Amino acid sequence: MTPRTALALGAAALALTVGVVGADATVLGGATPASAAEDRSDVTATDAPVVRVTDRELRRVDTIELGAEGLVFQDDDDTVADVSMRDARSTVGLLNRLLGTPSRTQTAVGDGGACFPSGTTYTWGGAVRVAALGTPSSVGNAVEIRVLKDSVRSRTGGRVDLTGPDGVQIGDDVEDELQAAPKADKVSFGSGDSRAWQLLLEPGWEPDDDESDAPRAHAPRTERGAPGARPTDAPDDEQGTNGVSALTNGTEVTVIGSPMPVHTRRSC
Repeated sequence: MTPRTALALGAAALALTVGVVGADATVLGGATPASAAEDRSDVTATDAPVVRVTDRELRRVDTIELGAEGLVFQDDDDTVADVSMRDARSTVGLLNRLLGTPSRTQTAVGDGGACFPSGTTYTWGGAVRVAALGTPSSVGNAVEIRVLKDSVRSRTGGRVDLTGPDGVQIGDDVEDELQAAPKADKVSFGSGDSRAWQLLLEPGWEPDDDESDAPRAHAPRTERGAPGARPTDAPDDEQGTNGVSALTNGTEVTVIGSPMPVHTRRSC
């Protein structure tokens, strides 16, 4: 792996990019390591309603899926809670109740890279990282989420699987998905045997959406390896396509993150 590829992957994993900004190679290459101090403050309150889930329901959760606009807590095929990324309090609160006490750091603007916001970052088991933003982004999300492992232990010791849309997990080989995806849905870093990718798994809010709690309508998911038809060329706008993406080392998934837009061309 070339130093440039390693830098791009490392920066993307650490720098929780704001809204629809900062996921292309230019911005990733300019990121700097986080320098955060321990923080004891609570998550910033939001205007969104707090999601109510009983302890009994929460104990049954065996899967958490990161989508383009929120987290879905599942018990087999049943949805226990669907939490919007515009609701920081519910996102952090439910993860605390399910996974236990996280490590916590306070960041100032730029601490995690050129596009890193101020706020509080919570990490559970080195597997789930949530940055609660001091100020919601331009598309309205109040948190930024990264999945770094395929599973995490709950506070009771049970295993909770961590996935992206359609069951994509850390460690999966997504070569078929990369070959099938249109150019607008992927970005490559490096070259040859050292190539890494960012693959859009599911689109999210449009940049001009209002900041209500209702997500925008988008095409239904397709099966893995058969992405929905979208333009084959990169978007013309500077903000690219917002959504949940997978980062790869070669074709193996190393990070799943949202929001993590593709083909952004503007700086912070």
